[in-house]
Amino acid sequence: MRTVAENSSVAEFILAGLTNQLELQVPLFFLFLGFYVVTVVGNLGLIMLIGLNSHLHTPMYFFLYNLSFIDFCYSTVITPKMLMSFVSKKNIISYAGCMTQLFFFLFFVVSESFILSAMAYDRYVAICKPLVYIAIMSPQVCLLLLLGVYGMGFAGAMAHTACMVRLTFCDNNMIDHYMCDILPLLKRSCTSTYVNEMVVFLVVGIDIGVPTVTIFISYALILSSILRIRSTEGRFKAFSTCTSHIIAVSLFFGSGAFVYLKPSSLLPINQGKISSLFYTTVVPMLNPLIYSLRNKDVKIALKKTVSKKSFS
Repeated sequence: MRTVAENSSVAEFILAGLTNQLELQVPLFFLFLGFYVVTVVGNLGLIMLIGLNSHLHTPMYFFLYNLSFIDFCYSTVITPKMLMSFVSKKNIISYAGCMTQLFFFLFFVVSESFILSAMAYDRYVAICKPLVYIAIMSPQVCLLLLLGVYGMGFAGAMAHTACMVRLTFCDNNMIDHYMCDILPLLKRSCTSTYVNEMVVFLVVGIDIGVPTVTIFISYALILSSILRIRSTEGRFKAFSTCTSHIIAVSLFFGSGAFVYLKPSSLLPINQGKISSLFYTTVVPMLNPLIYSLRNKDVKIALKKTVSKKSFS
């Protein structure tokens, strides 16, 4: 027997998926299956690599470890269900399942925005205050920052989900998206969504605005410090430690702000789907690559781990 929330008129939703063009379904299925495999292998591989190598047990890699964990989790919340839309005639998700997916998606995506800001702060301390880096970025401070990251993720997810479950949804239960996201769900509501829209602008504004300001200030101070370095080689070496983070931040915050901080009338739903793909599929896949391929410590750790297994 299906359970339905008291204030909902539907027991389930139908996810329309990424496209309704039949000739694209199979190619897209294998494309995004490949993306997901790379995401899982890349992030779990980086988690294992950091865990197994003691010389990577530093604040920088502590946050990178958690970034990989977050990327793996929220990609897993979204991608398997999206893959079903390519091979199923009707990709059905229950009301409870939809709200659960919404909650965990928001929890991990908000946590990612704040873990990126924590990583920016770590880079600021490392470059601008190298002599007291170990003292400032102590294990206790790192743990407090991490608790703040997940605390903000939980608060953001709870605010949006609590507002969503108070709505009554119409008999037309087709969600024009590949996941249960805020804006597509609001379009299916039969009741006023004014409060929800205000919460979106307020909470999303905080969850994007606070990390963005933190990152901007951190990099302004980093740039000022780098410009005071006399040697060109020294400036390049200092800046090169930040390039991967800058790329990840630009992709993640750019696509997120484009989806949520523009009025829905200016954002066609298909355009929203494409933008959502960046931070739900592309960014989790790219993060372990852009943070490890150009990182000498990770390369050394990988060689040591592989050589140990080969020797065994």
